[in-house]
Amino acid sequence: MKKILITGALGQIGSELVMKCRDVYGADNVIATDIRTADSPVVHSGPFELVDVTDRQALYDTAKKYGVDAIIHLAALLSATAEKKPLFAWNLNMGGLVNALEVARELKCQFFTPSSIGAFGPTTPKVKTPQDTIQRPTTMYGINKVAGELLCDYYFHKFGVDTRGVRFPGLISYVTPPGGGTTDYAVEIYYKAVEEGRYTSYIAEGTYMDMMYMPDALNAILTLMEADGSKLVHRNAFNITAMSAAPEDFAAAIRKHIPDFEIEYEVDPVRQAIAESWPDSLDDSAAREEWGFRPEYDLEKMTADMLTKVKEKLRK
Repeated sequence: MKKILITGALGQIGSELVMKCRDVYGADNVIATDIRTADSPVVHSGPFELVDVTDRQALYDTAKKYGVDAIIHLAALLSATAEKKPLFAWNLNMGGLVNALEVARELKCQFFTPSSIGAFGPTTPKVKTPQDTIQRPTTMYGINKVAGELLCDYYFHKFGVDTRGVRFPGLISYVTPPGGGTTDYAVEIYYKAVEEGRYTSYIAEGTYMDMMYMPDALNAILTLMEADGSKLVHRNAFNITAMSAAPEDFAAAIRKHIPDFEIEYEVDPVRQAIAESWPDSLDDSAAREEWGFRPEYDLEKMTADMLTKVKEKLRK
């Protein structure tokens, strides 16, 4: 990658990925785009353009203007929000993806877009979910992700677009607030631990889901994008994970730093149903073998860093 266009640049992943890419590739070589603007380092530290990904011509014109050779497409509506607005989610998630793929095809760009554990469903094996397995999700978000995986495969085989992607687990970060995902509780719990010493979880006790700290997620994107394409078998939907945890596991890890921390439960039936349809844990051996994926943070190491960073952020 030499010059990268990133859609959804002000979202949870984008806001951190833009800054990391600018550190690695140079500020002028990373073009951040979003449908909105903000008083953010993403906007002020390098090129930024207002672009609606459902407008294919605007996306093409921006990519052409900057001469990009890679597109990282992050713009999407997340799981819980997508269930509230399923038709809007379909139009944004699928319309935006096919537009971005078309621009990549026309301009011969390398292409990355993330899939998710949401691409699995209740009939998928829940423990150590295989790389290749049944995918029959029961949410609009999951349906979008399965269709996206297949669409990226199609653009690689049909048009030779160098498409790549991972299935992200729940992502945990202190930088940008959560944006309507089912695993958002794993971010909120750290803020409430620092601010109030207690948290009410909308996900039930004993509900395991795979999680990952944002630094590992960002490294995974860049490592995969820089990997030798001839060694990639799966390309667009690599299982990756760093930990499998339930709400009480986060609480136990937090108590090692805040001994009096308390957790209660007030289950949201919509997000709980989504969570129960997802795997408890993933088999990420294909990512490890094909491009050397290795996470750095487990639950204990992430918790120590999250609590430190959240305290610093709240003091500002």
